[in-house]
Amino acid sequence: MSVSTKQEAEIKRNPHPDFKKVEDERPDWDTASTFRYTKTADPSWTFGGGANATQDPGAADKKHVCIDPYEPGRPAPFNYKLLISGIVPRPIGFLSTASPDGTALNLAPFSYFNMVNHDPPLFVVGFSSSAEHPKDSLRNVLASGECVVNIVSEHFVEAANAASVDAPYGRSEWDVSGLTPAFDCATVAAPRVREAVFSVECKLDMHKQYESRGTPGKTTGVLVVLEGTRFWVREDALSEDRDLIAPEILRPISRLGGITYGRVTEAMEIQRPRFKEDVGGEEGYEKLKKKKKSDGDASK
Repeated sequence: MSVSTKQEAEIKRNPHPDFKKVEDERPDWDTASTFRYTKTADPSWTFGGGANATQDPGAADKKHVCIDPYEPGRPAPFNYKLLISGIVPRPIGFLSTASPDGTALNLAPFSYFNMVNHDPPLFVVGFSSSAEHPKDSLRNVLASGECVVNIVSEHFVEAANAASVDAPYGRSEWDVSGLTPAFDCATVAAPRVREAVFSVECKLDMHKQYESRGTPGKTTGVLVVLEGTRFWVREDALSEDRDLIAPEILRPISRLGGITYGRVTEAMEIQRPRFKEDVGGEEGYEKLKKKKKSDGDASK
């Protein structure tokens, strides 16, 4: 049994005994839904205002539950399921990799992924396995020292999901997904996904293994840091200054909990505040502190 197959059996990610039956009862994909901007929930919000009116009126009376991730009897998969349903939405790093000799091409999506710096461009990917018994993508990245990070868009979400299949090493997810490898990268041998609006060529910067806290001695995760060396952007999505990617063209897909994916069809813009001009500097700050204390005293 492969690493991913064993993990899936333990996690029981799919909550539906008959998924196709559940899916058939749902509305069709809304092709008319296009990316748009709206106002914020409270355009008149002012500093010190706290939560806006969308908060549940009874939220203050609801208790929070404190969970020890290693409490006796708590199965390890519970932490995984809780975290991926709470840390959302997560961007998807769709990694294309190749073995050093180029004979084994791999393609797989990872939602333990994000950008952590821009100069140099740095990205992190988390693998739920050890370096000694790695997932196929990790094996290729550690051996070749490179990969391509592709961003998943709506027009190939099914294909990207298909690439998460637990295929044996050496069996290419490119064939399973039907996506097109583009062997035109400038600094890496791995192909980029031709259908992707945005892709980044990457070199391995470092990796670190982590040991389980619940089962000491067992390596359960590997953190990989990647440095971007080239960007690929579809020309119709790129701004004239080549510094912005249009969300209505990228149409990115994110991961939520379980087997759930998310679309980005609505957004809002909020200006970053300036301490002196907007908050009022030290004088304005002190007024906000006094107001908060006064409001707190009044509610007792």
